[in-house]
Amino acid sequence: MNDKVTGYSIYNEDVKKRTVPNPLDCIYPELPKKRFDIIYADPPWHYNGKLQFDKSSKSKEEIDLRRKIFISSAGFKYPTLKKSELMKFPIVEIAKEDCLLFMWATNPHLDQAMELGKAWGFEYKTVAFVWDKMVHNPGKYTLSYCELCLLFKRGRIPSPRGARNVKQLVRVPRAAHSEKPLEVMKRIEEMFPTQERIELFARRRAEGWSTWGLDIILDSQEQRLFE
Repeated sequence: MNDKVTGYSIYNEDVKKRTVPNPLDCIYPELPKKRFDIIYADPPWHYNGKLQFDKSSKSKEEIDLRRKIFISSAGFKYPTLKKSELMKFPIVEIAKEDCLLFMWATNPHLDQAMELGKAWGFEYKTVAFVWDKMVHNPGKYTLSYCELCLLFKRGRIPSPRGARNVKQLVRVPRAAHSEKPLEVMKRIEEMFPTQERIELFARRRAEGWSTWGLDIILDSQEQRLFE
């Protein structure tokens, strides 16, 4: 086959059709005007066009053009953002002087997560939670079972403290794409039960939390249409 022919080039048009666009005129809605003690974020990491293929073709020399190679990408599920775009959010403006940031970081994005936390005005401290998804993903090196929720700090740890025996390991089966286990939010609540908490890039509203994200603003717009 021609060296220029790859799975990426063959299905480039399909990728364009399946990529979810941002429905808003701006990158994201404005942030809330209040400040919070606890910020919980699951950034929509951009994978720079990296796609996942199945095993129907082992190399460009063995591509079976009679079959449709399966392609998977985060951008097919929701609008993703590059690190440079995520850094533009003035997260420090919604953080109290003493504030903790819990941030999910996919394994290929750990270095970017460190940079993003710093850009948002926080200092990296530790891994808050390790999520064992109990179902593996194929990888180039080892089978991937786990995802990390990193902990960053601004000022001091918010007080008063709640539970101090919350476990780091969370064993919950993986559900829908990118959906994080509610158990993590519950454990954060146990640790900081009286603090002002917000979830960024939220998919749904959560009791006891302020929420912000595309899905939240679009849901609010739809509700206003039917009022």
